[in-house]
Amino acid sequence: MKLILASSSPHRRDLLNQVNIEYEPRKQSADESRVTITKPVEKVKALAKIKSDVTETFEGEVILTADTVVSKDGIIYEKPQNKEHAYRMIKEFSGETHQVHTACLLRSLHDEKMIVSKTDVTFYDLTEQDIENYLQTDDFSDKAGGYGIQSQGAVLVKEIKGDYNTVVGLPLAEVVRELKKWLE
Repeated sequence: MKLILASSSPHRRDLLNQVNIEYEPRKQSADESRVTITKPVEKVKALAKIKSDVTETFEGEVILTADTVVSKDGIIYEKPQNKEHAYRMIKEFSGETHQVHTACLLRSLHDEKMIVSKTDVTFYDLTEQDIENYLQTDDFSDKAGGYGIQSQGAVLVKEIKGDYNTVVGLPLAEVVRELKKWLE
């Protein structure tokens, strides 16, 4: 079996490369706006599924798709529309704990397995200057919840409970363990 990564995320590619998992990238063009679910776990599962459904699959391949959703008190925080939107999100996370859910779908022509991982992330109490300094980095762009734990956003995070790589966008250990069953 050959692994196909149907994701444009450079962080997912980096994680697979980190553990020497060979894969072939394949573009997928899912219309994520079709998913209007408001429950975080259900939404992240649906997003991983539609990405998989639009990815062409051939015999001997395992497709890996993934998506990440950030939520607090059951409310989903999407990618920020602009700097002001990112500011509001980071301000709401300040001194609080929020959840990051990543769903991964492994699929072949004959089988599929959904993996869902949740990590609690607690931010430091942030001053206005802390938030402004972070936003100056432009790290918030194109990231669910407006921050990247693997980059400049690391300075915002006081602690996590769960899998760090779930926050990055791929619960690596869990995915690798499952992939061993598929690729042998």
